[in-house]
Amino acid sequence: MSKKKRIAIFASGNGSNFEAIAQACLKNRINAEVALCVCDHPGAYVTERAKKLEIPVLELRPKSFSSKEEYERKILSELKKEEVEFIALAGYMRIIGPVLLKEYEQRIINIHPSLLPSFPGVDAIGQALKYGVKVFGVTVHYVDETLDGGEIISQAAIPYDGNDREELEAMIHAREHVLFISSLKTLLN
Repeated sequence: MSKKKRIAIFASGNGSNFEAIAQACLKNRINAEVALCVCDHPGAYVTERAKKLEIPVLELRPKSFSSKEEYERKILSELKKEEVEFIALAGYMRIIGPVLLKEYEQRIINIHPSLLPSFPGVDAIGQALKYGVKVFGVTVHYVDETLDGGEIISQAAIPYDGNDREELEAMIHAREHVLFISSLKTLLN
């Protein structure tokens, strides 16, 4: 197997996708090592998950910076220090700006809880439930300057005819873990 790629995972909350990816890397299912966890909500549970796995954590409050560019330059400086080659957004609730997009063009991917291009942006599950769809899903895509509009890498459909959001979210999260890992495996192995 070739040299492991150094990746960073950006997350804002609980971090179940973060942990699934990190575990897959540790078990050599993905030819990568998680070099850094970047979190924009200091104290979010994802940071506990990272610390338990002995993965370095960068916690920043975006509002403590004078601009988005300054915030991203700080992240970029840490990514370079850790020799990060690839970024996975796993529940990161910020739009990536030009500083990171330019440096990591076609090397940032995101997971989104809908079958894009349907239901981009915040609360895709709620949007889809409100619309009344019977097939939900998840999409892994490259990140570009558009909101959830980058080139699609992979998708998985989830038929669901109920209206129990909690049940649906559990189904979507389970599928996200599988799809994200298989997509990363394809891209990085």
